[in-house]
Amino acid sequence: MLSALRQAWKSGDLKKRLLYTLLIIVVFRVGSIIPVPFLDVRALQGFMGNLADGGAILAYFDTLSGGAFAQATLFAMSVQPYINSSIIMQLMSVAIPVLETLQREGEEGRKKITAITRVLTIFLGISQGFAYYVFLRNHTYGGTPIVKYVNGTEGVFAAFVIVSVFTAGTALMMWLGERINEKGIGNGVSILMFAGIVSRMPSLITRMIGYVYLAIENPEKYWFYYIFVPLFILIFLGMMWLIVFMNDAERRIPIQYAKRIIGRRMFDGQSSHLPLKIGLAGVMPIIFAGSILGLPSMINLFARPTGIMKAILDALSVNGIIYIVVYFALILMFAYFYVSISYNPIEIANNLRQSGGAVPGIRPGKPTSEYLSKVLSKVTLMGALFLAFIAIFPMFFAGLTPMGGLSTSGTSIVILVGVALETAKMIESQTMMRQYKGFLD
Repeated sequence: MLSALRQAWKSGDLKKRLLYTLLIIVVFRVGSIIPVPFLDVRALQGFMGNLADGGAILAYFDTLSGGAFAQATLFAMSVQPYINSSIIMQLMSVAIPVLETLQREGEEGRKKITAITRVLTIFLGISQGFAYYVFLRNHTYGGTPIVKYVNGTEGVFAAFVIVSVFTAGTALMMWLGERINEKGIGNGVSILMFAGIVSRMPSLITRMIGYVYLAIENPEKYWFYYIFVPLFILIFLGMMWLIVFMNDAERRIPIQYAKRIIGRRMFDGQSSHLPLKIGLAGVMPIIFAGSILGLPSMINLFARPTGIMKAILDALSVNGIIYIVVYFALILMFAYFYVSISYNPIEIANNLRQSGGAVPGIRPGKPTSEYLSKVLSKVTLMGALFLAFIAIFPMFFAGLTPMGGLSTSGTSIVILVGVALETAKMIESQTMMRQYKGFLD
């Protein structure tokens, strides 16, 4: 990563892209501390601080937003509405023929889908911003209302301003992500999520130091922190190594090319391989699964339902075993879904047949595509199980130990390392492309 950055810094064009990306990150961090009008900041900080200790889903949202969610600042909703709209559009593209046709139309079709996604993001931002406002309006801290104006004309105006600011922050973050895609380095939304998670790492370190201080001040009562804190650090580093290792792991399918006659010369067939990455879906299954499962917790937290609906939502709470099972299943489902829309075995088999290549022992055409589908299914299952293990293991660790607030660490680690590796590879490819001198030099 560091060597790639050093090489990119030597290139004028890449240097501008890196600086532009850093500028966008700075704008994101500034927006994360801009307060929303008509909110009592001290009451909000105290209330959200107490609530986040017992609500892992709030800690997850707060981590992705870089602390803006708990502070209810301009970027409080982060990129969640955009991610949810992207999930909806991808699912609808499979079910609705018109959207599926747009996806196949190339650049123009993708522009239309992007425009629809933007509009859907705004609608989701308005609905989520209103829910967040209602949640804050219905709570107080120490007898102090979080929303300064609730009733009358002033209350209506305050609600309009608060929801509008939340929605504007979502639209601005969507725009910042697109600017990174266009003029910066890496995937814009992923970079902003990466920046948010990195900004929350000092709070995790502070929590670990706090556990150590508890053990030092009262060793008879908190002696176990001497074991659990180093164990958590070792697990954290081990998970990072495992993610890096699995990111480079691949299943290589041998490819044999037929002999070719060019002019009067005959060239022997070449041997190659077709790489299938274990982590072909990247971090998207975890992001999608976390966004979907965040909705029941948000409804339960904001709307306060009763009866059967409350029982269902409580069963899907972050601390329950049903949540872990559903989370596990959603990661597997989204892994297969993401691979199915990004990798077409039939197209690969046709390209191999047209270029004279074949898998040894497998007939070209349909048998090859079936073989590729079978191998791809096994590879995807391994990658999905790996992602699910990384995401779920910290939940068990937090549940079996007294170290609370660590249940979302696995998701954060996967996003953190995955985005860093993808960005580093993108920088390396851009650097190699610009350093290539060609045949005439």
